Amino acid sequence: MGGLLGTIIIGGLAGWIASIIMKASTGLIGNIGLGIVGAVVLNFILRQFDIYAADAWKSQLLVGLVGACLVIWVWRMIRNRG
Repeated sequence: MGGLLGTIIIGGLAGWIASIIMKASTGLIGNIGLGIVGAVVLNFILRQFDIYAADAWKSQLLVGLVGACLVIWVWRMIRNRG
């Protein structure tokens, strides 16, 4: 599953699962954004260690999920700092 529609679906699913795991109340658009941003962030981090997540939807769903959880965690750390 590729292209924009695939990115939106996988990002939304990853963000939705991450919001459940992290007990974050995000809406549909927030879930999609979390999943997509999470995937971009974690793929960037993984590439720094010469690790490449396959383009398959399952691996990108996992990367998006873990990345979205990471984004939520970092956001909470920054928000609670002040």
